[in-house]
Amino acid sequence: MPSTATSGAAPSPTTEGTCGFAEFWEENFACKLGMHGKRPGSPKKCTGLEKVGRDSTYEQEGKVQFVMDAVYAMAQALHRMHRELCSGYPGLCPRMANIDGKELLIFIRAVNFNGSAGTPVTFNENGDAPGRYDIFQYQINNRSTAEYKVIGHWTDQLHLNMDAMQWTSGDPSVPASVCSLPCKMGERKKVVKGVPCCWHCERCEGYHFQASEFICELCPYEQRPDKNRTGCQPIPIIKLEWHSPWAVVPVFISVLGILVTTFVIITFVRYHDTPIVRASGREMSYVLLTGIFLCYAITFPMIAAPDVAVCSMRRIFLGLGMCFSYAALLTKTNRIHRIFEQGKKAVTAPRFISPASQLVITFSLISVQLLGVFVWFTADPPHMVVDYGEQRTQDPENARGVLKCDISDLSLICSLGYSILLMVTCTVYAIKTRGVPETFNEAKPIGFTMYTTCII
Repeated sequence: MPSTATSGAAPSPTTEGTCGFAEFWEENFACKLGMHGKRPGSPKKCTGLEKVGRDSTYEQEGKVQFVMDAVYAMAQALHRMHRELCSGYPGLCPRMANIDGKELLIFIRAVNFNGSAGTPVTFNENGDAPGRYDIFQYQINNRSTAEYKVIGHWTDQLHLNMDAMQWTSGDPSVPASVCSLPCKMGERKKVVKGVPCCWHCERCEGYHFQASEFICELCPYEQRPDKNRTGCQPIPIIKLEWHSPWAVVPVFISVLGILVTTFVIITFVRYHDTPIVRASGREMSYVLLTGIFLCYAITFPMIAAPDVAVCSMRRIFLGLGMCFSYAALLTKTNRIHRIFEQGKKAVTAPRFISPASQLVITFSLISVQLLGVFVWFTADPPHMVVDYGEQRTQDPENARGVLKCDISDLSLICSLGYSILLMVTCTVYAIKTRGVPETFNEAKPIGFTMYTTCII
């Protein structure tokens, strides 16, 4: 049967065919064997010269050629082995009486001949036959029907006919044969459930950066992602600049106030011994002007770049200017109230109304503020901090750290709280002295000042 499939000719079924093969022959070639084929109405008589594939629709099994090549490979290996081991000895020689399979395998791997399909039969160092494959592509032909078309083959290496390929997009370039494209920088792979080789690319958002191929991590609090989101970089640190509108306007007002206050101080010094200056209480007026001057001057430490010295000045002078002012006003209103209250009871003057006494009372009140600042310095020495929360925007590109002095809201309230206490007490005395005679005219301006201050 193998020889029949190879040559396409068949031996005479009348001489060597069996009963079953005779039936196959008659059915395959639509003829009859024997003399009965000549009867009228019967099929034609078989000649024995029919050829498989030419005179019939028979199609040989595609794997037969490999069986034939295997038989020939074994035969050629035995032939070479007999020639080398038996040296012309007819039949099996004693050397081949007991053949070792490993020794025969060496001769099998060394065969080299053209097989039944016309292709060489060889074996590589691993004992495998060389791969020979046709590569097909499912294409639409000119008749608008789909068929498989050979576009290349594999014989030890890939051979492709790129011009014979067709793609549904019409683009001649080869499309990327991937489930998912590589992610860009700053994107992590989000694996598709159930499909481990496919993923979605997900950008690291906010303050996250790409820590690995599959993970986005949050940058440290004082850092933000870099431009590619593959790492973190420090957040820029800013401070209030002198040329900023938020600084220019307060500085302008402060300079104007300092000039006016200085002018008034110079005027008081120049006319120090005049009746008007002496009648206004020049000692307390100097204390009050000093407090006003400090209130304007504190603007500059508040705008200056924070350091230990600047932070110390802020703590000292932030509430000190107000303390000077309200301590002087409180002492004045208290003195007026005591004078008129004493006048209702007796003609003698009350105690501690002299200028020296007034200064002692005022600076005693101011010393409480200074003592509180000293305790504050001891408990929490001044230092700078960078506040990243104030300018921590949604977009990391706009995030900034603000350099400032470490003054908590509670510390600020405590520092100004004493000045507020002096202000409220002074307002109470201003209300009590609102009915003084018109000739004692400084009580009413003080009262008006305290009312407006409390409202603000």
